[in-house]
Amino acid sequence: MAFDPGALNASLAAAVGSDPALMAELKCAFIDSIARQLDLLGRSRCDANWEIAAARLKSIAASFGAVGLIALADEAHDGAPGDPVVLRKIAAAIEDFSN
Repeated sequence: MAFDPGALNASLAAAVGSDPALMAELKCAFIDSIARQLDLLGRSRCDANWEIAAARLKSIAASFGAVGLIALADEAHDGAPGDPVVLRKIAAAIEDFSN
């Protein structure tokens, strides 16, 4: 599943206007935050840690209007800790947002 960074860029532009440096900084913060949650998901060995990381991922995605990532966070939340399929999907989304 490819993620369109256009929605993220539109959300950032709506929040900060036409300041490209601030937009770049916020996009970097977004990517770092979702990467941190992916790391926590990957290290989760119990339901509670997995669900907390998935909920945080969903919150970050919602804050930036990343609808596809919200769906992945829901998929993670409903899945089992360490699910490699959802972890790969989230990693691919991070890669798409990074480009």
